[in-house]
Amino acid sequence: MIHSRRINRPVKRSGAERYLMVTLVAFAGSVLLTRLFLWLTGYPQLGGNGLHIAHVLWGGLLLFVASILPLVFANRWAYSLGALLSGIGVGLFIDEVGKFITQNNDYFYPPAAPIIYAFFLLTALLYLRIKRPEPRDVRSELYRALDMMEEVLDHDLDPHERSQMRKLLRDVRRQAGNNNLGRLADALLEFIDSKELVIVMPYTSPWARLNRLIWRAESWLTERRLRLGLIAVSGVVGAAMLLDLLTNLGIYLLPSVDANGSFWVTLARYSRIELTPGVTYGLLALRVLLQGVIGACLVVTAALLLIGRTRRAIGLGTITLLVALTVFDLLLFYFNQFLAVSSAIYHLVLLQGLNLYERLHIPDSEGHPGQELVARQGMPPREGR
Repeated sequence: MIHSRRINRPVKRSGAERYLMVTLVAFAGSVLLTRLFLWLTGYPQLGGNGLHIAHVLWGGLLLFVASILPLVFANRWAYSLGALLSGIGVGLFIDEVGKFITQNNDYFYPPAAPIIYAFFLLTALLYLRIKRPEPRDVRSELYRALDMMEEVLDHDLDPHERSQMRKLLRDVRRQAGNNNLGRLADALLEFIDSKELVIVMPYTSPWARLNRLIWRAESWLTERRLRLGLIAVSGVVGAAMLLDLLTNLGIYLLPSVDANGSFWVTLARYSRIELTPGVTYGLLALRVLLQGVIGACLVVTAALLLIGRTRRAIGLGTITLLVALTVFDLLLFYFNQFLAVSSAIYHLVLLQGLNLYERLHIPDSEGHPGQELVARQGMPPREGR
């Protein structure tokens, strides 16, 4: 018997980025819907006679179920369901963070919303890290091939998946040579090529249909259409933010418009900010200043796109929107959570639009424009599960 050292290096699971995306969407949705429901219903409480069943308990229960599922069941649906439940669970759990960082269990503690948003941003950064392609070796490729064997066991293997498994196993055999992993790949390849193997017709899952709709939308977005859309959105969003800054400066220069006798109260009103006892005027001033700087940068981005300086526009717009998402919107959550949600959404949409333009229409290092778009023309996304 030959003893060898055990390999403990982790291998990314096939479809990990899809599971994490489900968690992210469920996380954001559960927090937003919970807070919206409580606001619309007047913050009701479940319980009575000194008993209060907070939704943090339901979040903890869902997190427990989500952690148990992949430990008990080997089916792939267990990972999808676990991702969904973990997102909902962590959303319900962290929504009540204000109660656990204050002595008086204050759910409305102003820093609670920025903490929730910061945690979401960290999870989004993890998703971006997981989404990045990693170098593949024989061991990780065999992990992927064995993971796809579930389709064979469930009589759910379609022609595309069979072709993908063939490619994986042939790559493993070529890299591994005649060692144990190479022989295992040979055996699996022989099984996959057998005529007795049950092959089913491809099934278009909801996820695959969504991918197809996204692909069609990207194909419709020509360079001119996408550029004009980015010019319009960047210009409008930036101009609106600058207008707010000019309004605030007008309040400062013309104190007579302050009907309440307080510059800061009027500033908060015009900035659509809810002043609370914990709000400091310094943070309010920083929020207004950041809004003006970001608005100006977005207007410049629109102007650069208009005159054809696309590379500089993409660079400036990307940096500006990253600052907006990580600093400005984080600060805005301190003042007004519902306004911050809408702000973060249109900043994120605009950032995705700039990334899409760069990916499809900016020349690559060899000077070939739109290589990804050219490669995808006429080739709709595969029917994934």
